[in-house]
Amino acid sequence: MAEQDCEVLHTSAHASLRSAAPAAFIREELVAKIEHGTPAFVRTNCALFAAGFATFALLYCVQPLMPIFSSDFKVSAAGASLSLSLTTGLLSVSMLVAGVLSEAWGRKPVMAASLALSVVLAMISAFLPHWTTFLVARALMGVALSGLPAVAMAYVGEEMHPGSLGLAMGLYVGGTGLGGMAGRLLTGVITDAWDWRVAIMTMGVLGVVCVVLLWRFLPASRHFSARPLRFAPLFRTYATHLRDGVLPLLFAEGFLLMGGFVTVYNYVGYRLIAPPYSLSQTEIGLIFAVYLFGIVSSAWVGSLSGWLGRRNLLPVTLALMLAGSALTLASPLWVIVLGIAVLTVGFFGTHSVASAWVGARAQSGKAQASSLYLFAYYLGSSVVGSVGGVFWKLDKWPGVVGMTCALFVIAIAIALWLRRSSR
Repeated sequence: MAEQDCEVLHTSAHASLRSAAPAAFIREELVAKIEHGTPAFVRTNCALFAAGFATFALLYCVQPLMPIFSSDFKVSAAGASLSLSLTTGLLSVSMLVAGVLSEAWGRKPVMAASLALSVVLAMISAFLPHWTTFLVARALMGVALSGLPAVAMAYVGEEMHPGSLGLAMGLYVGGTGLGGMAGRLLTGVITDAWDWRVAIMTMGVLGVVCVVLLWRFLPASRHFSARPLRFAPLFRTYATHLRDGVLPLLFAEGFLLMGGFVTVYNYVGYRLIAPPYSLSQTEIGLIFAVYLFGIVSSAWVGSLSGWLGRRNLLPVTLALMLAGSALTLASPLWVIVLGIAVLTVGFFGTHSVASAWVGARAQSGKAQASSLYLFAYYLGSSVVGSVGGVFWKLDKWPGVVGMTCALFVIAIAIALWLRRSSR
């Protein structure tokens, strides 16, 4: 999530703790929170940055490998996309309950166990000879990974001083973005030098280092007390949000924007690895460096939304995604890369605006509202990311772009409706 979204989410979560348990909150205030400029702040953010980096590197390292999976395992483009879609699909569902489990088991233990189990599954998957068993390992990784993003943001909201919360969340989000880019880029380079199994194993080794950093440097929670597992209140809050007049439409926006974005990234490698481009895995991986533009644009668009308003900015960022996707239909390679860059900037900006709108709209249960948004967001990656393979089979790249542009047009229509209704 974008930095400002996380700040809204966890400031509100902190406030709910104040109202639910005033005595505990007063005791909590007596313990100093982690502030910028202290050694504890440096250690904590090194640990969280490493955790975010490893999570998204492990998640997205298979994306540039899909054409190789099609060749090695004799599966279609849609079949190869399951290596990511199954992971994000189970991640989306598991995130709905991962935060609740951490309420009973503790923040740091859940985060460390989540990342460690994901690393083990990544390393095992590098040796699996059959496509079905490889997919099972990737699916289990989605369940394992869910514990870190869901809990890390809660930890930051509880343990950081309010004046340092934004910076801490920004550093964590920066780690996730850099991990997503590095997972794609390093995998391509290593695959060219050796093979894809070595690339995935390398991601696992990097994950081991990050697990050690997380366990060694992340302070134990000082503003959190374990509570019994309680699922009934959680699902009642979910039902309330789904009856809201605006929130379900924002969840739909998350589904559409992530689905279209991941689809382009999933299948552009199939186009560029074939003639007339015949790019290597390293060259395709380098194209994913445009992710850096998206990371920067997220914070910029977030601040811009405070001036122009979310309802005015959302159609604009979605239009950028539409334009970027359409640009990739051109033949010159530099125009394709430009289109991917414009799409990425629009994606990060749209995600920033939409997720912040969710936090602002929810009058209570903001954490649960954000969980539902992330559920739809990753579900879009899973469902649409695989369906894109069908369009690739039907009409190659024009089919993929036609599908994503249709999704973005629907998303723009929803945004325009929200703009009128929110007046």
